[in-house]
Amino acid sequence: MSVVCFGDSLTWGFNPVDMSRYGHDVRWTRLLQKDLGSEFYVIEEGVNGRTTVFEDPVKGDKNGLEHLFTVRKTHMPIDILIIMLGTNDLQERFAMNAETIAIAMGRLLYLATNPTEDVEGMAPKVLLMSPPPLADLTGTPFELQFSGRSREESTKLAECYRRKAEEYGVAFFDTGSVISSSPVDAIHFDAAPQVDLARAVASEVRKLAAS
Repeated sequence: MSVVCFGDSLTWGFNPVDMSRYGHDVRWTRLLQKDLGSEFYVIEEGVNGRTTVFEDPVKGDKNGLEHLFTVRKTHMPIDILIIMLGTNDLQERFAMNAETIAIAMGRLLYLATNPTEDVEGMAPKVLLMSPPPLADLTGTPFELQFSGRSREESTKLAECYRRKAEEYGVAFFDTGSVISSSPVDAIHFDAAPQVDLARAVASEVRKLAAS
């Protein structure tokens, strides 16, 4: 059973300590594979800076909706699609609040829950995951890209996503219930807690697989 993890740097495995990529023994996606075992095949599809639907005028090529069209076809048939995006939408240059980001996420959910025109383009089961709220950005490398307002809106994202998941009939998981943003940069994951995240996501994946 194939499981595609579609997200941003939180899925790619960004290490806030030295701005490198965590190894296979640390990333929650690889730990998810280990927890699920050989009956599942976990595919990582994380891009640093990826947004839900927004074109990034500074970095370019970060539009998650556009990427998802290709990802769905690249890895079809997909049994379970995990989506975790939204953190980058909180950047000051996009000026988005949590409710608007959730509306944008709805466009991805619409795409994800409908089959494509391809032979193996069946609609996968979907797990929408909200990223954890931002930590205190003061003194971090991302302080000027985000703001106090960004942090406030990040605390509302889980509930907005929960409602959006109900609207589209997909599963939902609040990652903030098991992992927090690192105090090092206020955005990414520390190494140790990724074990807990992987274990929790594995449980959600098994529920979907059995449904």
